[in-house]
Amino acid sequence: MKNIYNQILKSKTENEKLLAILLDPDKIDLDTIEPLLEKINQSPATHIFIGGSLVRNNIIDDLILKIKLNCDLPIVLFPGNPSQISDQADAILFLSLISGRNPDFLIEHQVQAVPILKQTNLEVISTGYILIKSGTQTAVERVSKTKPLDRNNTEYILQTAQAGELLGNKLIYLEAGSGADYPIPKEMIKLVSQNIEIPLIVGGGIVDLQGIQKAYDSGADLVVIGTAFENDINFFN
Repeated sequence: MKNIYNQILKSKTENEKLLAILLDPDKIDLDTIEPLLEKINQSPATHIFIGGSLVRNNIIDDLILKIKLNCDLPIVLFPGNPSQISDQADAILFLSLISGRNPDFLIEHQVQAVPILKQTNLEVISTGYILIKSGTQTAVERVSKTKPLDRNNTEYILQTAQAGELLGNKLIYLEAGSGADYPIPKEMIKLVSQNIEIPLIVGGGIVDLQGIQKAYDSGADLVVIGTAFENDINFFN
């Protein structure tokens, strides 16, 4: 079984930047997925994330199996709720929305997920998930019924990330949200990355290769691209 977290830690230690492409099952057509996977194979991606805030269809198992037939990248679940768990993946980000105060997304969904996870061989990676205000109401905000943190209150955001680390999370994820108007500010990424010891994931609102590089330069260990790649599979050309 792949040890995804140790690979992320090793990359952080060696200052090797990682890139995940996020695929939302609701936006995937299994019959025409091969060209998309070919583009992923040609890209600098190191991981594939699978999930969405609200997945309505039931193709996650089939989607992952299809990916594995055409791609060797590790597949990590990025679930919006326990219904998005699949034992076909390699690992799961066990998310706690620590920026919000809705108990369902802080702990209740995690409790519900335990019986499912115990029946799988998934590598479970506890992740402190922090939603940052991004200029528009994102799907995460609507579904979780929580408000994002004010992007100008960087000290409170840092404290939230540090609290997540002290609680035992293995990763911190700064999220602007799918289709965000603005990405996570460079200054915020730098402040958080310099004041936590665990790897930092950054996603949402990144629309070009320069945006990825800016996040890396500011201290992100892993950047997630979703909407930009969905809208243009030639994004990395």
